[in-house]
Amino acid sequence: MSVSAYGPPIVVVLGVSGSGKTTVGKAVAEQLGVPFLEGDDFHPAANIAKMRAGHPLDDADREPWLRALAERIRQSAEADEGLVIACSALKRAYRDELRSGAGAGLWCLYLALDRATAWDRVSRRTGHFMPAVLVESQFATLEPLQPDEPGLTLDATTDLPALLRRVRAAVTRGDGRAGS
Repeated sequence: MSVSAYGPPIVVVLGVSGSGKTTVGKAVAEQLGVPFLEGDDFHPAANIAKMRAGHPLDDADREPWLRALAERIRQSAEADEGLVIACSALKRAYRDELRSGAGAGLWCLYLALDRATAWDRVSRRTGHFMPAVLVESQFATLEPLQPDEPGLTLDATTDLPALLRRVRAAVTRGDGRAGS
């Protein structure tokens, strides 16, 4: 499978909170010359308030958020425009919902991170609604990329230049393998 066979790449950068989705997503978008979207911006206010209060989201909470993201992905796919979205997309079902907008053209970059590092990163950051107390709930929900999902799993602690080289090579050659 070649990502380029489906037009410009639509990439979802996924992982638990603290994995670096936004930082990596912005860099990947710049590298590919496509727009970047922060998935958190698509959350309804009630979701943000719930997380800010230290309560994890459930599937019902995520449903309108995922539909909005899938619609935005569909718009990019129909316009034959590339896109990179930073989005937790922790479950296979969530990624399948996002794929409903782009079909086979959606490619995922899963930034794998251990619990201790995620906790440390989230507890040190400022200005974000997601408290460290919710890190464990993200790991409880997490379903890593499956072998049949187009994408790549990389260690989230990899330095950014090396990570970008791996992503560029995978997207360029259309590497649909989910493994690292």
